[in-house]
Amino acid sequence: MLSLVLQLAVLGVALAAAALILISFVAFITATKMPHLRQYEEEKFFLNARGQKETLPSIWDSPTKQLSVVVPSYNEEKRLPVMMDEALGYLEERQKQDPTFTYEVIVVDDGSKDQTSKVAFKYCQKYGSDKVRVITLVKNRGKGGAIRMGIFSSRGEKILMADADGATKFPDVEKLEKGLNDLQPWPDQMAIACGSRAHLEKESIAQRSYFRTLLMYGFHFLVWFLCVKGIRDTQCGFKLLTREAASRTFSSLHIERWAFDVELLYIAQFFKIPIAEIAVNWTEIEGPLDQRSLIK
Repeated sequence: MLSLVLQLAVLGVALAAAALILISFVAFITATKMPHLRQYEEEKFFLNARGQKETLPSIWDSPTKQLSVVVPSYNEEKRLPVMMDEALGYLEERQKQDPTFTYEVIVVDDGSKDQTSKVAFKYCQKYGSDKVRVITLVKNRGKGGAIRMGIFSSRGEKILMADADGATKFPDVEKLEKGLNDLQPWPDQMAIACGSRAHLEKESIAQRSYFRTLLMYGFHFLVWFLCVKGIRDTQCGFKLLTREAASRTFSSLHIERWAFDVELLYIAQFFKIPIAEIAVNWTEIEGPLDQRSLIK
């Protein structure tokens, strides 16, 4: 049994190494080149609260909101409402306390096979399409691709990536905002604050198998050795970027699926964009198992 576990661990580490070597190579040779972004005609519009088509804005336009929240969603009809209720509850209360605060939440349905878009659209109808918008992608692109589509259609001075499962407590955005402000002065108005679960590592190790622990350590080592220096948790889906940092990094992003975060942060360090790593509250939420869950 031990021999089988060891073999699986070695295989897992080898696969992670191969993937990261490929990611590193792609990131290195393409970091300054603009990748081709295919956008279907249907993806250039969103439905307002009355169900009418409106043209999406562009990241290259001047910002008109203080904060944009981009929520990539794939088959999230069950988990999305919990996250949206918490996020919108916080954002509405913050706006009540400070009427000058403006925001938008952009749910990007990444080609879901369930009712994710319909569930999200109910929030658009409740809060209005100026605050909640739903972008439905024609085909599944992967989490990185979905986030990029949302970011490219955002209106915020700052842009927050937030997972649809609600694993991170949404009010922790204030921690990221403080981390971002502490990086000032921002070169060319670019800065990134990454939510981090590294402080929870001891607790998570106690609850996982030796195989997953070895795979996690192997992945972290390879990320540090090949790609990103100084960031202990590259995979947390709670990241805050200035508008300029978002447009620069996501314009150069080529990897749309697993470990896109690694290339994203590699590109940021390539352009010398300052990055803060901020501890956030995080709870594992049950849902579909993917490669990312193996290395958290």
